[in-house]
Formats: sequence, C-alpha cells, structure tokens
Amino acid sequence: MDQDSIPHNQLTGPLRRQSVKKHVAAIHISGKLSLLQRKLSNVLLLNAYDALITKQKHQIDARTLCMMVGYNSNDMETLKQSLRSLAETVAEWDMLDAEGKQEWGVSSLLSYAKLKGGICEYSYSPALAEKLNDPKVFALINLNIQRRFTSGHALALYENCYRFVRTGSTGWWPIDLFRRLMGVEGSAYYESFKHLNAKIIKPAVTEVNKTSNILLEPEFKKMGRQVAEIRFLIKENPQLAMLDIDDGGAVRQGAVYKRLVSIGVSDRLARQWIAEHGEDYVLEKLSYLDGRKGVGSPVRYLSAALREDYREKAAPAKPDPEVIEAAAERKAAADAAAQRAATQDATRDRARRLRAARLERIRDLAASRTPTQRDADKRLFLSRLEDDLDRAEFTRLGWGAALLAGEMAEFWEELIPGAFEDMIAEAV
Repeated sequence: MDQDSIPHNQLTGPLRRQSVKKHVAAIHISGKLSLLQRKLSNVLLLNAYDALITKQKHQIDARTLCMMVGYNSNDMETLKQSLRSLAETVAEWDMLDAEGKQEWGVSSLLSYAKLKGGICEYSYSPALAEKLNDPKVFALINLNIQRRFTSGHALALYENCYRFVRTGSTGWWPIDLFRRLMGVEGSAYYESFKHLNAKIIKPAVTEVNKTSNILLEPEFKKMGRQVAEIRFLIKENPQLAMLDIDDGGAVRQGAVYKRLVSIGVSDRLARQWIAEHGEDYVLEKLSYLDGRKGVGSPVRYLSAALREDYREKAAPAKPDPEVIEAAAERKAAADAAAQRAATQDATRDRARRLRAARLERIRDLAASRTPTQRDADKRLFLSRLEDDLDRAEFTRLGWGAALLAGEMAEFWEELIPGAFEDMIAEAV
C-alpha cells in the first residue's frame, strides 16, 4: 500500500462516517517505542492494510522499508532490533460491542517477522488484524504527517488522539493510562504531575499542533488536589489539512512523474522527489540531464542534480536595462534570503553550543561525584533505558553519549534539581 493517506472521496462504507460513538474500541499500543520504531509500525500497517483480513503474511522490500522510516538502507541490524521490539510490544483493547458487552483483548503488535533475500515478511495475530482493519477502532496514520514528527512522545500522543477527531474529544483517560500510552509508567520522576506536564504533555501538544493536521487542547480533572484524569479536545488544523489528502494519484498522471519512471526511477522515489522539490524543479533537472551525454546511471546522476542543484552555464548576453533591473531585484531578494539564512544559521549554532554546553555540564556533574557515586549513577541510569541500542550506546560512550543527551539531562535534573537552570534561562 502507498505511504500516502486514503483520499476521502474514495472512501466507502464505514470509512465515510462523519462521527464515531465514543464507546467504540480503543487500541492502546505500549508507548515504550522509539520514534523510528513507532514510524516503522505505521509503515508496516499501511503496507498490509488492504489485505489485513484476507492474508496472514505480508511482505515489503527491506531496503525500501528502511528508507521510509529513516534508517540507512543497509542498516539491517537496526531494522532487526526494531522488528524484535515490535514483536515484544503489547497491543491492548478494552471495548463495548454493539450489544453493550465488554470485550478485552491483548496481543503482540507483530506475531512474527523475518528477513530473507532482501524481503521483510511479517504477520499480525488474527484478533489484532480484525481490530486494526476496523476504522471505528483504529485510525490509519498518514506517513506524510508522521515523518514530520521529531518526538516519539508527540507521535504517540497524535496516534492516540487522531482517531477521535470526529468526536472532538478523547474522553477522560485516567492519568496512569496516559503515562502508559506515553511510555513513562514506572518512572518515579513522572509520578509527579508537575514533571509529566512540563516534560511530556506541554511539549507533545506543542509539536502536534505545529506539525500535524489536528489541534489539541488538554483538560484536567482533579480528585482532591491531585490530577486524576486527562482528556484532549481535538479539532482539525486548517493550515495543515492538505497533508491529509495527497493520495499520489494526481502525481502519477503527470508528465514529470512519467518521465522519471521512464528513466528507471521507482514509483516511490519519483513521488518523493516531486513532493520534496516540486514538478518545476524536477523538470528543470530532467532537462539538464537530457543535455548530458554518456551518463552511465541517469537515476544516480539525477539524484545528485536535484541535491546539488546542477545548472547550465548561462551564455554571455548584452546588457539590457530591464535585465539589469531584474537582476538587481533578484540580488536584493537573494540578500534578504541570505540574511534570513544567516539568522537561521546563528540560531542553529546557538542551539549546537547549548547542546555542547549541556553535555559538558553532564560530564562535569558526573565527575564531581565520588567513585562510588559514579558507579551507582551509571547503573541507575542504565536501568532506566528500555532500548537495547540506547543501553549499548551508553555503555560504549558513558556520559559522552550525545544521542542520549535529553535522557541524561532529565536524569541529572532529577538527581540534582536546578542543575541546568542557567542554561534554560539562556535558551529562553
């Protein structure tokens, strides 16, 4: 199945319903998946969706799968680890059926997966496949939207809220359930609602509202002085609604797409290039390719032309007042763009410096501890890491593991409150 979402005007039957009763099933997937593992789960589901009920086994090219979720196309070890995690992840549902009878069920997210001959084969349990196939129970996540997410917590929140968009609210969730959906149950740090709200809820809501086709507003219900339940009010985000309607059909009818396919570009890559660069830019590079003789690999050459913006050298021309004026306008526009780029670069450089300073602070904090405390600190932090790859990264690099900077900063902030307050003030 294509990675794009299903267009509304092609939906039939139950998929065209404008509202969903609030008591229908809700499938909750354990939140303890990394961002890439969560994206992988969605790609596999979209690939299998048309045949969830009719076929027990599904297949997808392994390198294509890696590319779609952001792995290096040759990184089979990471893919194996992620598939293993999905097979160990629990999907749970608790629902009332049409007759008001309670149904509870649990299943591994994948019943099995294997890699052989460059093909990834996988399967869902029959009970879970039935639930995933029912649009009243589980909402398909558009990959155009999911690839914009940079936070696993934000994507998890989006997945669990999106299916309620037509009802306008998730309904009330016990706060313990919410912690489980976000993958932070069992964490003493997030037992504090203050920490949960500051580090999980607020950042995740901000990213969903900025990134996706829905807007969320959290509401809280207290029992005494404690927050006991949470719900999210949901409405469509009109500014990003276009992300949810591209089915690739119109692209495939275009002349640019057909020219790409004619030189050996795959369907998926052709649509990706057109989506990223626009038809005019791709057509410009195709014309550039036409002028090159003896190119051994047109697809590879075109990829470089798109990436590096290859251009023909302009022939000398006589000065023309209108041309000069237009050039001056372009230069002014280019200067303004350069200024904006310089501002963006300065912002990125400042962010990099802050990240480097935070890592240095973490190393200083660790070094200030006694040898006994340092050993205990490392063991305690390792025990909080769920992902085997994260554990291996920390074992290899210790407090210099830049990929775990966020988790390490969170650990030290909990251990030594206020350890990064001056950096937070500087970032603001």
